[in-house]
Amino acid sequence: MTDKTPRPVSIDLHKKSRILEIGFDDGSTFELSCELLRVKSPSADVSGHGPGQAILQLGKEKVNITELEPVGNYAIKIIFDDGHHTGLYTWDYLYDLGYSRDKYWQEYLQALKDAGYKRNQDE
Repeated sequence: MTDKTPRPVSIDLHKKSRILEIGFDDGSTFELSCELLRVKSPSADVSGHGPGQAILQLGKEKVNITELEPVGNYAIKIIFDDGHHTGLYTWDYLYDLGYSRDKYWQEYLQALKDAGYKRNQDE
């Protein structure tokens, strides 16, 4: 994290819509779905131990967040209702997820399609 890294000024979990809304001190506000946060977890069991080792997460359409835990002044730990609780979401990482959300979402959908997985979008 550098001095230029935007820092969160608000973090609001909307459980019903499964959205984590994060406002940063540069004026940016991002709405990140729990599904995207879960499938893009920075933990080793999701992102792997190096480039190209990410493990595609399936069946996360209805995942929700049960708890957010602050980690120092640089990150949060997200605890999901499917039991996943590893990986630290740094401010840099969350900002990048928000800034590039549409790109990451399309890559995820394409990876699911390539794997022959059909998302269950029923609410």
